[in-house]
Amino acid sequence: MKILVTGGTGFIGNHLCRRLLSEGNSIICLDNNFTGSLNNIKDLLDNPNFEFISHNIINPIYFEVDQIYHLACPASPPAYQIDPIFTVKTNVLGTMNALEIAKKSKARLLLTSTSEVYGDPHISPQVEEYWGNVNPIGIRSCYDEGKRIAETLTMEYNKMHNIEVRIARIFNTYGPNMSKEDGRVVSNFINQCLENKDITIYGDGSQTRSFSYVDDTVDGLIKLMNNSETIGPINIGNPHEITVKELAGIITNIIKCNSKIVYMDLPSNDPMKRKPDITKAKHFLNWEPIVDLTTGLEKTIKYFSKI
Repeated sequence: MKILVTGGTGFIGNHLCRRLLSEGNSIICLDNNFTGSLNNIKDLLDNPNFEFISHNIINPIYFEVDQIYHLACPASPPAYQIDPIFTVKTNVLGTMNALEIAKKSKARLLLTSTSEVYGDPHISPQVEEYWGNVNPIGIRSCYDEGKRIAETLTMEYNKMHNIEVRIARIFNTYGPNMSKEDGRVVSNFINQCLENKDITIYGDGSQTRSFSYVDDTVDGLIKLMNNSETIGPINIGNPHEITVKELAGIITNIIKCNSKIVYMDLPSNDPMKRKPDITKAKHFLNWEPIVDLTTGLEKTIKYFSKI
């Protein structure tokens, strides 16, 4: 198939491009490299079935394609808070433009939404039917509410224009090719430990996260795109829940560093619980993560230790 991947030079996007190429598809990788990097795809540029196009999806563009994986959007708080209006535009205008491509070319579109649509949840684990607890005017709202309206747009195009769509709600994902300046907890802890710097924990470290290795996340996205039983939303994440403080202990144990933990104020609206209910993913997609946290962290640490 001919497949468009928006945000294809980003962390998850470059892994997705590589996997889709390995399956014999022709890939158009679209990105403006706001948070992505050409270094992530440099090994793909000579592949005759791969094309990179530098473009901001906020502006309309058109391709004849069979499928669209719409990943374009800054995803880490430090990145999407640099320019919150740009983040909103990417989620709204960018999603509309991606959906217009799907409409005109009769392509199936998969939207990568996020666990952040649940906000700081009152229930755990989070099921897809939960509407969330999101602050519409907080420092995270440009991303959280942006993704919520992106889901709305996707469903309205499905209803009004009969566009084939899929919606994935991705939970915390980590692995090689993450940016060193990503700003999220896995990359922060690993790089602080590798450099023997203090490990910064925001709050008391009791907040929980559930971490999915990037290969598992990509596998879930592809299975969701190609399934015929559900359009979603479907949680794509690892239900193994640990505290941030426990994560710091695992990483320091693997690296054997001398870093000490320093506690800092918790940012506003930072969610206290993150744990996906993946019952639907198991039922409809026959998917669940298979890479355990220690194995995934070892691979990620190996990557960061070389850059």
